[in-house]
Amino acid sequence: MLMKKTTIGLLALCALLQAGAAELKWLTDLPKAQAEAKDKNKQVLLDFTGSDWCGWCIKFNKEVLSTPEFAAYAAKNLVLVEVDFPHKKEQSAELKKANKELGSKFGVDGYPTFVVLNKEGKEVGRQEGYAAGGPKAFIAKLDGFKAKN
Repeated sequence: MLMKKTTIGLLALCALLQAGAAELKWLTDLPKAQAEAKDKNKQVLLDFTGSDWCGWCIKFNKEVLSTPEFAAYAAKNLVLVEVDFPHKKEQSAELKKANKELGSKFGVDGYPTFVVLNKEGKEVGRQEGYAAGGPKAFIAKLDGFKAKN
């Protein structure tokens, strides 16, 4: 009986964690994200990605960005912005233009690239390319950037 209750409890916890991960809100409008970051005293994480073709982007999304650990951290500390350069996924002309301008502004020439801005919009850190170590390592890196605020 105890085993059954434990199993049901674990399944409920897993479902809850997955629901949390699914609820991450990725914006595409940097000015809106910066206003929210300033208002909520958070950092902005820009994810420069090729979401439907970049193998390392897809791998990092699966291993880090889609995890409950990252979702919990992001909810407390980050405003998320996806700057996507897809090959197949449809985007408006305005979004394509805005993403291209952001890529130029931040000097991004490879994917994935993550740029962290403080609540004032100043770059405080970046990670270029895939990094192993899962959510724990990425969160530690983000915490290091937070110290630079």
